[in-house]
Amino acid sequence: MAGRPVMRVGGGIPSESGPVSTARNAPPFDPELKAALAALGDGAREPFLLDNLAARQERDAAARPRPTVRDLRADGRFDVDELRVPGAPGSPDVTLVNARPAGITGPLPLLYYMHGGGMITGNAWSVLPRLLREYALTLELAVISVEYRLAPQARYPGPLEDCYAGFAWVAAHAAGLDIDADRIVIGGKSAGGGLAAALALLTRDRGGPVPVGQLLLCPMLDDRSDTFSSHQMADVDTWDRTSNATAWQALLGHRYRAVDLPPYAAPARSTDLSELPPAYIEVGSAETLRDEDVAYANAIWQAGGQAELHVWPGACHGFDTLAPRAALSEDARNARTRWLRRILTPPRDCLTGLDGKRPPDL
Repeated sequence: MAGRPVMRVGGGIPSESGPVSTARNAPPFDPELKAALAALGDGAREPFLLDNLAARQERDAAARPRPTVRDLRADGRFDVDELRVPGAPGSPDVTLVNARPAGITGPLPLLYYMHGGGMITGNAWSVLPRLLREYALTLELAVISVEYRLAPQARYPGPLEDCYAGFAWVAAHAAGLDIDADRIVIGGKSAGGGLAAALALLTRDRGGPVPVGQLLLCPMLDDRSDTFSSHQMADVDTWDRTSNATAWQALLGHRYRAVDLPPYAAPARSTDLSELPPAYIEVGSAETLRDEDVAYANAIWQAGGQAELHVWPGACHGFDTLAPRAALSEDARNARTRWLRRILTPPRDCLTGLDGKRPPDL
């Protein structure tokens, strides 16, 4: 591997294990989210198991909306096309869905996005309507969504290598895509957030393209599933330790919880989080992944890096998808938008006052 030496593995961010807790002492859900969960019934918490995984994948593929390119163009509001780019050596090509607001000229900043779904479900198309509505129009940026292979049909490092191959290709062809190569944010939600964190590590160590930031939304980071919150939210959160363990086993196979698992497989295993792009990390206080995500932000700070951490009170996993009009969901979207705007806007002279004059020397 070119560039930096390979990182040490096996230590990583320590997981704070603790006694199995019950729902009585789990953080309460936000009232609007609690009502939304109640309306969905028990199906919202049905766990993924290895025994039912194939059936759940089929059900998800049938039920999850997969808009066409024509749908995504939204009567001409967006320019959308599908790209087939070379995958890693020995791997199939990777499909990228490339979208931007129509009629805007000049190189645009880019959100290079990896969808959620526990690395076992989801697709590149279904996430785009919200991304285009919430970010592309508001911030005048392009969005490229990656159709990476899913587990267990493709195990680690297959999905991550798909994401890296697409990212490297986009950065190399930025001019032809009318993208500003110096303003690319990598990001994702849940499994996609974990892949984004892993991609930041991988491109750093390979000397690959340098993203300007990483948007990590409730990211899956730790295959060990042994934090306090993973026990505390068992059978409570919409994505609990049973589903989490199933997803990691599907991705890693016999390497699940291995002592020498590479940090690119589970970024919480990393012992070197230095020289990474600034991170935005968010998680709910009432979700399984809370403690591993908070620990990851803390480890970035301890390594001398920059991370903005939001722990949304009473939020479960995927809360803004579950209840998009809840006040908490609106607050989260606004916070992400503000961070993206800051990270994508060139620095300005902050010493000039509102009157256009600089203050006198103190």
